[in-house]
Amino acid sequence: MKSEASSPQIYIDQLPQVRKEPMRLLRKCILENLPAGFEETMSYGMIGYVVPHSIYPGGYHCNPQLPLPFLNIASQKNYIAFYHSGLYADPEIKNWFTETYKAQVHTKLDMGKSCVRFKNPEHIPYSLLGELCRKISVADWILIYEKQIRR
Repeated sequence: MKSEASSPQIYIDQLPQVRKEPMRLLRKCILENLPAGFEETMSYGMIGYVVPHSIYPGGYHCNPQLPLPFLNIASQKNYIAFYHSGLYADPEIKNWFTETYKAQVHTKLDMGKSCVRFKNPEHIPYSLLGELCRKISVADWILIYEKQIRR
């Protein structure tokens, strides 16, 4: 569900009580594990993590006015969503994640191209998502983006 919140904290404050703590923990996990250079922002009505224009002036190819997106989290109607562009753009990262998820988490992986959905917030594997966040630096993401997406 798209939010009009102007900051990540306001976004979390406006959530239903049952979603506040899982989203706070997910945000904390990302902030503690995301490599330097990514910037937290609000994007597409969700909490987003982007490569700022100061690092990648060309911005997002679909709209160069926007910074290069990398990761988003959102409280949707029926689940918490973790959108990670590396899962979509890098087959090695996707394979690592799906195999590691199966080995570490007892629930079935509910995943789209870049979206991992958690219908039960108690099953969010924060440590695994933190490990995923550490796998791609800003420089790595720019290279992957230019090679795989911005053709």
